[in-house]
Order: sequence, then structure tokens, then C-alpha cells
Amino acid sequence: MKFASIEANNIPMILCGIFYAVLCIFSIVTGIMYARGTRKLNPLELSDRFVAKMDDEEMQAFARKMGWVTFVVGIVQGLTSYAILKGKSIVLYIIAIGFTLFSIASVTFKLKGKISLFAILKMVAYILILIVLFLPASRNLFF
Repeated sequence: MKFASIEANNIPMILCGIFYAVLCIFSIVTGIMYARGTRKLNPLELSDRFVAKMDDEEMQAFARKMGWVTFVVGIVQGLTSYAILKGKSIVLYIIAIGFTLFSIASVTFKLKGKISLFAILKMVAYILILIVLFLPASRNLFF
């Protein structure tokens, strides 16, 4: 199993793959913590109106459900990291593009009028990854 070689034109792709690998670990750990009830949901990712509608018990139940969603997203982020670092396949390229587009849509949906530095940084990172994935040098690693 051969992964992307470290050459100057591959560095952006390698950084994108590492970014998704770090997100994978973070999401899996955070998802488990949410599901077990040992961590509250990140208020930066919830609209104020949404939080105001729920009492503590409902919020804990929602956090547990979101824990499993976050865990699964972490697994997909790991697959995306693998897809980017492995390359040499149109299927892996489509996975990388697809999940990056999903991530952009997810951040946009979660904002719901609540702009935060955290959300903006995530959006910028995903847009940069998408740009890197569309660069001709990057596509050459997959095709």
C-alpha cells in the first residue's frame, strides 16, 4: 500500500490528509464523550434559538444522539484522510470531494445566523481543501 510521496507538489494534499486525520481522531473521541454524557455539546455549533427551546434533560438526550453522529462523521473523516493520502483512484477522489462538500454544507447549516470565529475557520479550511483537491497537480495524484 503506497501513499502520496513527499514532493513539493504533494505537500498541499498531504496537509489536507493530515487535517482530516486530526479531525477524525477529534471527532471519534468527542463523539464518544457526547454519547457517554461526559461532555456537553459545543455551544459554538448550536443556534441560540435551538438551545433556548430545550431543557437540560432534552439537551443531554440530544447530545447523546449527536455523539453517535459525531462518531460516524469521525469514521468518514478517517476514510477521507485515507482517500486523500492514498490517491490513485477516481473513487477515492470522489470520496474526498464529496465529504469536503458535505462538510461545507454542514458548517453552513449549523451557522443558522450565528457567526463565530470557530465556524469561519472551519469553513475556510474546508474551502482550501476543496481548492487543493481541484488543482491540476492534485488531480494528477488520483488519475
